[in-house]
Amino acid sequence: MQITITAKIQIKPTKEQIDLLNETVSAYKQGSNHVSGVVFESKNLNQVSLHKLTYEILRTRYDLRSQMAQSVMKTVIAKYKTNKSNGHNWSLVMFKKPEYDLVWNRDYSLFKGLFSLNTLQGRVKVPCETKGMESYFDGDWSFGTAKLVNKHGKWFLHIPMTKEVEVTSDRDIKQVVGIDLGINFVATTYDSQGHTNFFDGRLIKHKRVKYKYLRKQLQMKQTPSSRKRLKALGSRENRWMADVNHTISKALVNRYGSRTLFVVEDLTGIRNATEKVKVNDRYISVSWSFLQFRQMLAYKALMNGAKVVAVNPKYTSQTCPKCGHTEKANRNKKKHIFCCKTCTYTSNDDRIGAMNLQRKGIEYIVEVAEGA
Repeated sequence: MQITITAKIQIKPTKEQIDLLNETVSAYKQGSNHVSGVVFESKNLNQVSLHKLTYEILRTRYDLRSQMAQSVMKTVIAKYKTNKSNGHNWSLVMFKKPEYDLVWNRDYSLFKGLFSLNTLQGRVKVPCETKGMESYFDGDWSFGTAKLVNKHGKWFLHIPMTKEVEVTSDRDIKQVVGIDLGINFVATTYDSQGHTNFFDGRLIKHKRVKYKYLRKQLQMKQTPSSRKRLKALGSRENRWMADVNHTISKALVNRYGSRTLFVVEDLTGIRNATEKVKVNDRYISVSWSFLQFRQMLAYKALMNGAKVVAVNPKYTSQTCPKCGHTEKANRNKKKHIFCCKTCTYTSNDDRIGAMNLQRKGIEYIVEVAEGA
């Protein structure tokens, strides 16, 4: 099967190149909004007929080069088709962000730390940081249509990369690892050898409380500068959260290797479940990007010959992994202790969750084997 990931590369243009990039993305945005207006009025999503209606205007009024004009039409058509497939009502699409879509080997290329791209004034070569991405240039990956993005005064290149990988068969699985996600321990694992690993979340929790406090202070000010800082703060927190999820998911795949089945909780309805916690704890519980973690773990596992399955988490924190007795009173949430009311087996409650998830993974493998 094919796997696609998006690489985010920061480029470092000179002052002259920055002016040229700003000029190019501005013209691209204006051209996109012009074509969007035509599409909205005509409901025409055919590129051939749109070409007749908009090409000359894009070339003369917005000074777009021929390939840029074609790219603008494709970008607008794709956006309307996406909205339609997502069930949105027909409405005017406005392009507000300074972005520019680029086709690999036509509008852009990467070679020895240089990013080459088309601008209104011709092709320019911009230095970029590709350290750690050497494996993506081994010939097995194909590069898709990239997006040039200006964010907070910095320039980034978002490149979708696709590779054909072999999916690990369920029958080839050699070990099962249950992963319980939480707050005090951001991840707790239990493997086939009976080993438990805890990824401490206390420092992460402390930092999130700090973000919450800063956000509250800025919200109280209600000034243009505070709103601007609030937006920047949110972006910074999201980047930090993504980095944490990336680090932990990478560590798990590296630790357990290929032919591993990682078992995580099915996150459907996770927000409704966590919103039942106390108001003061709601931000910490609800806003962590568990889905992002699961997605990162899934593609990293796939690339390394492993696999991820999501199972129903019902009663995983209330069921005794030793005798099977299930009771809400088994778990003391305040002390983070699980103590079975029947057999008195006692352990950390996050570890219990990981153990039960690991057991569900074994049941999954057995069902696959019996159905073969």
